Amino acid sequence: MKKLLLCTALSASLVTPAFAADYNSRIRALEKRIQELETKSDKSATKSDIASAIERRLSGNNDFNPAISLILDGKYHKFSEDTNEIAGFAIGEEGERASEGMSIDESELNFSANIDDKFYGSLTTAIVREDGEDKIELEEAYIQTLNNFHGFSLKAGRFFASIGYLNEHHAHTDNFANRPLPYRIFLNKAYNDDGLELSYLFPTPFYMEAGYGMFRGDDFPGGNASGEGANGTTGYLRIGGDLGSKTAWRLGASALSTKTGSSGRSSNETTVTYLGKTDFLIADLKLAYAPTGNRKNQEIILQGEYFDRSEKGDYTVSSNTAFIDDDSKGYYGELIYKFHPNYRIGYRYSGLEAAETPSALSGTTLDSAGHDPYTNSVMLDWSNSEYSRIRVQYNQDNTTTEEDNQLILQYSMSIGAHPAHKF
Repeated sequence: MKKLLLCTALSASLVTPAFAADYNSRIRALEKRIQELETKSDKSATKSDIASAIERRLSGNNDFNPAISLILDGKYHKFSEDTNEIAGFAIGEEGERASEGMSIDESELNFSANIDDKFYGSLTTAIVREDGEDKIELEEAYIQTLNNFHGFSLKAGRFFASIGYLNEHHAHTDNFANRPLPYRIFLNKAYNDDGLELSYLFPTPFYMEAGYGMFRGDDFPGGNASGEGANGTTGYLRIGGDLGSKTAWRLGASALSTKTGSSGRSSNETTVTYLGKTDFLIADLKLAYAPTGNRKNQEIILQGEYFDRSEKGDYTVSSNTAFIDDDSKGYYGELIYKFHPNYRIGYRYSGLEAAETPSALSGTTLDSAGHDPYTNSVMLDWSNSEYSRIRVQYNQDNTTTEEDNQLILQYSMSIGAHPAHKF
C-alpha cells in the first residue's frame, strides 16, 4: 500500500509541472501520513499479540507441549543350562540372567521438552515384569539448564550418571540385546540415582568436557542411604573429535564412589549383605569410521570400557561374615559392522576378574573357586528405519564353570519424538 501511494505521488508530480517544485515535501508528507495511519490501526494488535506474547514468555509461562515417545521392547530367551549362578560376585536383581521364554523387556515412556529459555526437563518410566507382576519404575526425572553459562550446565533430579560410556545410554540403544558383564555385575545394569551434576564444556577446538556429581547413594552398588549427605559421588573427563571426514572418536575417564547405609545392601536374592564402600575407576573409548563418509550406509564401530573396582567393607552370607579390602576388574570390547543401510553384524567379548575370597566365605556364593567369568556374543540386526529394529544374538556364556549357550531374539520399536541419542 505504501509503495502504491508513493508511486502514485511520483507519477502525479511528473505529469503535473505545477507540483514539481514541492515534490520532496509532498513525498515526506505522504510518508508521515501513512506511518500515522499504520501505527493507529495496528497499535492494539501490536500490543496484545506481540508485546504480550513476549511478556508471557519472559515470565516463564509455557504450554504443555512435550515430545512424547514410547519404546516397545520384547525378547525371547533360550538357554542350554537350567541355572546360571555367577560365583564370586554380589549381584543385583537386574544383573541376573533373564527368564527363559517370551517376555517384554523395559518398555519406556518418555516426556521431554524445553521448559522455557533457561531449562529443559525429561521424565522416563520403564514398564517391567518382575516376580510375575507388572511394575512401573521411574528411571529418570530431571531438569537441566539451557544456554550454558560460560560453558557450565547443571542437571538435577534422578538420572543416569555420566560415568563410562554405556551408563548414560538407555538399554534400547545398545548394540547388543543384553549389557556386558561389568555393567550387569558391578552396576546392576546402570547407575541412576537422585542428585546433582555440574558439567563444564571447555572452549577448545575439539570436544572436551568435565563434570562432577553428588548423589543420594540409594542405587546399586550403594543402597539404603540415609541422612542429608551425598553417599555417592562421580567425576569424569572426556575428549573427542573428528579425524578427517570419516572418523569420529571419544576417550573418557571417570570415577564413581558409593557407600551403603547403616543397614547395608542386599543382593543375590537377599542372601548376601554388604556394608561398606565401593570405588570405581573407568576408562572408555569409542571409534566410529564411515568408509564412504556416510555413516547411514556403511559404518564400523569399535567400543570398549575397563573397570577397576575396589571394595572395603563387610560381606555377610548366611551366618558367615568377612571383611574385604580388595580389587576386582571388568572389561568389554565390541566391534560392529554396518555392511548395508539396514543390516549390522557385531561381536563382543566381556569378562570379569574376581577378588580373592576370604577364608570365612569359602564355599559360599561369593567364592569364585578361581574362575573368572567371561562371555562371547555375536549378533545380527535389521533396522527397517531408525524407529524399528529386530535382532538375533548368540551368547557363549562362561560365567560359571558350565558353558551356557544362549539364544536371544529381540524387537525394539520407537513411537513418537524420541530425544536424540548421544554419540
